[in-house]
Amino acid sequence: MTTVVPTSEEDAALSVVRFTAELAWADAGPEVAEPQVSRLCMEAEEIIVMGKWLELASLMITSAELIFSKVSEKDIESIFTIICNLVTKTENPDEVMEIVKVITAKLLHQPNEKPAVRLKILINLYNLLETPYCQFYVYLKVLNLAVDGKVTEYIIPSFKKIDSFLKDWKIGIPEQRELFLTISNILKDNKSMSKDAFKFLTNYLVTFLGEDAHALNEVKEEAARAIVEFVKAPDIFQCDLLDLPAVGQLEKDAKYALLYQLLKIFLTQRLDAYLDYQAANSTLLKSYGFVHEECIAKMRLLSLVDLSSDVSGQIPYELIRDTLQINDDEVELWVVRALTSKLIDCKMDQMNQLVVVSHPTDRVFGQHQWQALRTKLVTWRGNITNVISTIQANKITEDGSQTAQSLVVR
Repeated sequence: MTTVVPTSEEDAALSVVRFTAELAWADAGPEVAEPQVSRLCMEAEEIIVMGKWLELASLMITSAELIFSKVSEKDIESIFTIICNLVTKTENPDEVMEIVKVITAKLLHQPNEKPAVRLKILINLYNLLETPYCQFYVYLKVLNLAVDGKVTEYIIPSFKKIDSFLKDWKIGIPEQRELFLTISNILKDNKSMSKDAFKFLTNYLVTFLGEDAHALNEVKEEAARAIVEFVKAPDIFQCDLLDLPAVGQLEKDAKYALLYQLLKIFLTQRLDAYLDYQAANSTLLKSYGFVHEECIAKMRLLSLVDLSSDVSGQIPYELIRDTLQINDDEVELWVVRALTSKLIDCKMDQMNQLVVVSHPTDRVFGQHQWQALRTKLVTWRGNITNVISTIQANKITEDGSQTAQSLVVR
């Protein structure tokens, strides 16, 4: 089979049209095929002369499925590079968008056939675009193709750049919601990325701040899922779910009220409260896939964090033992676990059987915590300003003394 070898930009497009037309009519015989191929090439030439790039894209993409089934991956990439390059021909953003839709629709039509190649083509298309919304549109199609084609491992690294992408795209709330939820769904089954999955799901729920009851009602399942993911995650100990209206609506919901109660226990109460809850709702916990032993372990750590917030800054071993419901010889092991998880900053006074806390950690970080942090920052800023003023005043005094001394010498 021949390879497409373009000699100029116009020749490149015509070469693709001829190449795909010959593929499409290959089984019809030369008497039938040649007139059809000539007709399509003439049509393409006319379209190019008139600068109708959307029509040309539609014409070139028509036989794309034949390309994937009969052409090498290298040739597929070459052909689609020429097709995708049509977005650079027009300065009309609406036409660019339509060309993008034509190309992406064809690429997503059969995602399981050479999905990695299709993904590469879409990424190439993304890099050719200058319009922010078009870039976002293609990126979302990249995510959809990765999911449907089961090649999500190729796009997961890009999630680290989402904040930067959002600054460039400047997309609205509906688009942000679709993006955050899609990414969270991609990550949720990957245990090693549970933190990221939870972060994007939380970002999704945050976009519903200020929405009415009808809009909030539409996201009850996602809010419930966020609670489940938080409770299950062995390395997430702090969140602001209680401050989100999307989650708060579950408190009096017939289906999810008990789940909301569980969230409050994990964020504001201690192990004994969880054990009472578990005794009364063991069937419910199992239905959500919670493992009792894992919940106990997490609640012990959270209970220790709660103890660390005591104003005295000292926690007796005995209190830790009773609160965590463990043996005496396990106290230091749990303190070490809390330290390694960076939940508390402390030292163990073995002589006096005390844990001395130098820096407590908040279990929730909501509006109150942000306000407290703001107050601290304002205070620190004031202190720094005073220090700078003192240094400057001393410098002026010192300079004045040096000037006086020089006059005396003269």
